Amino acid sequence: MIRTEQLSLAYGATPVVNNVSLTIPEGGITCLLGPNGSGKSTLLKSFAGLLPARSGQVLLDGQPVNEWDRRRLALRLAMLPQKPIVPDGILVKDLVALGRFPHRKWWQRHHADDNRIAYQSMDMTGVSQLAERPVESLSGGQQQRVWIAMALAQETTILLLDEPTTFLDWGYQLEVLELLAKLNREHGLTVVMSLHDLNQAAQFADQIAIMAEGQLETTGSPSEVITEALIQRVFRVETTVSHQANGRPFCSGYAAAYKAATTTLNMHHV
Repeated sequence: MIRTEQLSLAYGATPVVNNVSLTIPEGGITCLLGPNGSGKSTLLKSFAGLLPARSGQVLLDGQPVNEWDRRRLALRLAMLPQKPIVPDGILVKDLVALGRFPHRKWWQRHHADDNRIAYQSMDMTGVSQLAERPVESLSGGQQQRVWIAMALAQETTILLLDEPTTFLDWGYQLEVLELLAKLNREHGLTVVMSLHDLNQAAQFADQIAIMAEGQLETTGSPSEVITEALIQRVFRVETTVSHQANGRPFCSGYAAAYKAATTTLNMHHV
């Protein structure tokens, strides 16, 4: 389990996250939401031990994450950045096989178990038929599945993803989110991801944490968190929140309003 206690983070002298205390439940899907610059990506980096705390701490299984041996940490969690860099010419099977690295000593060679687990991971993500293809030749959605397969080959129990649907068409976005939900449901994978789309988070998350200006605004189930008042306060757009047959909230008009607000802000910064 991941837990932060009064965590503050900074880049140099610039504070980014301030006094965040948050618990990530084991075996669930947690989504981090918030406007651009609210600290979502920075918080994820701290979970993975990639950014030291300015104050407070990140605990993984009760131990400060900065005290974990890096190899041991890689056996517990994996992180996919927003836009991973694909090595030139690498094949799908070879990229996925990189996930086996934490399981070997530096002098050990790739062995049969590594191949079995790599192909099992490709089967789970639906990319085994692409094994001999260069990763750079694939669509964005296919590449994202390959990266997730690599993380699965790492055989961790926690997967951190920084905006995994960014740069993907809407159909591919849903494919990736449905894949993550399936891995959570069928294999008990704990998923923590930052997203921009409130409706996607409301549909797939067990817990939502809303960040605003570097602070934790609120946390809870989608029905508890996704309210008209909160969206107005944090995202500064008006919307109507209804509830679907499955009880999950749905924001009508949010996407269009958010896009219009974002476009206006971008024009002002040109």
